[in-house]
Amino acid sequence: MAFSEFLADRVSQFFREKSIHFLAKKMFGGLVFMVDDKMCVGVMKDQIMARINPDIYDESLKKDGCKSMDFTKKTMKGFVYLSDEAIDLDENLYYWLQLALDFNPLAKASKKKKPSKN
Repeated sequence: MAFSEFLADRVSQFFREKSIHFLAKKMFGGLVFMVDDKMCVGVMKDQIMARINPDIYDESLKKDGCKSMDFTKKTMKGFVYLSDEAIDLDENLYYWLQLALDFNPLAKASKKKKPSKN
């Protein structure tokens, strides 16, 4: 198992309770939740990856269980990893998921690949 199905179920439950349309896609060795065709949150092994507003990034890193995401060995401002310490309780998980949802309308979608011409 590359990602925690338990965490994925908790994230899915949050989106369903909020009536948020989402698409779960297996990517990067985990499960990514797309909202409005943009990466919002993900479950990577036993932690959550959240895409939050870069304006609150530095302050967020001071919270227990939150660390910078360095998936490509380069820090990606606005993306954080959340360990069990930060998301153990539902109210704590929902806090981070809401931050990601709040930023989603401002986030840029990744560029679509053009179909190859044969």
